[in-house]
Formats: sequence, C-alpha cells, structure tokens
Amino acid sequence: MNYKTKEKIYEKILLISAFFSVITIILIGGFVFKEGFPTISKIGLIDFLLGKEWYPTKGVFGIFPMIVGTFAVTIGALILGVPLGVATAIFLAEFAPARVCRIIRPAVELLAGIPSVVYGLFGMVIVNQIIMHIERTYLAGILKPEYQRGYSVLSASIILAIMILPTVINISEDAIRSVPREYKEASLALGATDWQTIYKVLVPAASSGIIAAVVLGMGRALGETMAVIMVAGNTAIVPDSIFAPVRTLTGNIAIEMGYAAGDHVNALFATGIVLFVIIMVLNTVATYIAKRGVSQG
Repeated sequence: MNYKTKEKIYEKILLISAFFSVITIILIGGFVFKEGFPTISKIGLIDFLLGKEWYPTKGVFGIFPMIVGTFAVTIGALILGVPLGVATAIFLAEFAPARVCRIIRPAVELLAGIPSVVYGLFGMVIVNQIIMHIERTYLAGILKPEYQRGYSVLSASIILAIMILPTVINISEDAIRSVPREYKEASLALGATDWQTIYKVLVPAASSGIIAAVVLGMGRALGETMAVIMVAGNTAIVPDSIFAPVRTLTGNIAIEMGYAAGDHVNALFATGIVLFVIIMVLNTVATYIAKRGVSQG
C-alpha cells in the first residue's frame, strides 16, 4: 500500500469520525426535542419560560426561577473564577520559575480530576458553614431566616469557580504562550514595562484563546449538576440576593427525573430543550466574538 492510498484511508476515517460526532449531536437533540416539545406546546412557550411557579403535582410548570438561578450561579462563577484563572495563566506563562511550574501545573491538573461530588462535599462542609456563619453573625437582621443556612447562589458560585479554574488556566496559558515572542521583545524594546507588555500586548494578542477558555468554563458551569445540587439549596424561587437558595435547570432535571411521570417527565425534557438552546446560543455568540477578535488582531 503506497503513501497516497494510506493518506486517503486516514482521511476517510477522520471524515467518518466527524460524521458520527455530528449524527450523535443531532440524535440527542432530536430525542430531547421530541420528548419535551409537546409540553411546551401544551403550556405555551411564554408561560413555560416566564412562569414563576413549579408545582408538578398540580400541573404547573414555570421554569423562570431555574433560568435565573442558572445564570446567577454561572455569572457568579465567571466573576470569581475567570480573573483568578487568567492571572494564574499569566503567572505560569511569564513569571513562574520552572520549579514552581512543576508544582502548580500538577495541582491544576489534579483539580480537573476531582469528582464533582467531592467538590459538593467540600462546599457543604466548609463553604456553606462559613457562609452560614457570616449570614447569622453579620447579616441576621437583613436576611430572611430561611436564607441563613449557607445554601445560596454565593456558595454555588464559589464551588463552580473552583471547578472551572483548570479549564481557564490551561487554555489561557496555552493562548498566551502561543503569542509570538517578537511581540513581547518589540514592546520591551520600545520602553514598555513587563506589566504594560502583558496587558497591552500579550493579553490582547491572546484574547481569542482566553475567550475560548471562558466559553469552555462557562459551559462547565452551566452543565454542572451534582456539586450545585449539594450546595445551592434547590429552592425553585427567583433569588433576590447572592445569599438566597437557588435551583438550576440541570439540578431541576436531576432531582425530579427519578420520580417524575406523565406531563412531569415531558416538562423536564422541555427544561432540557431550554438548556440545550441556551448553550447553543452562548457558544455561537462566543465563537463570533472570538473570530471577530482574531480578525481585528
């Protein structure tokens, strides 16, 4: 078998692999839409998305509290995790000695390998207890009594921020290291300091990769279930503060699918449709922003 024949075979294998990936996504999406769309048609899209009450036993299905809860914990995780992750990536790429990198990188990789249930246990035992102490000691006269248990948007955001750190750090570091060294050398030659070079040259040049890191971290936060269930409180209400308990879309599906029946099952699949669409829209927007950053760069 000659070289060209082998090349064609490998090309066909890769094409088939890509084809199966696309088919898998289509099948999953089609199944979720098939099961959930009847409930959306029955209830009405607006009532389903903007309804503030979720009482499956009474046939009332409104997922607005879960939508708000999902975005609340995701945005909170990004606010806490992205600056820390990007800063760590800059340190590893530009400042850290080799012996320090040999310690930090395995630690970051270990974070990625810890099961989500372990993060949930850590959140329940440590993070929730600290937040509950703060609530009862300093905010007792401000917060409602049912909020003073530690289970909150803040607790879930902290745990998710820790969970997305490996993704943000690794991809951001790779993006920064991929910037041609001539950029840095030219900036320093013109008299810029190291910090000016980092935030005016290196970070903008690596912005598309950093955005990709944020998008992947956001996807991890949106899709996380077990850890959030264990620390968020799982109350289907619209949170009015970062100390309020919350339920996410993924948590709603995981908690109730085991005992759901009839319209309740279809409503949970409809919840999956909403989550599916949200992730598709966010990924599309983020991809557009990343490409626009590359073209402008």
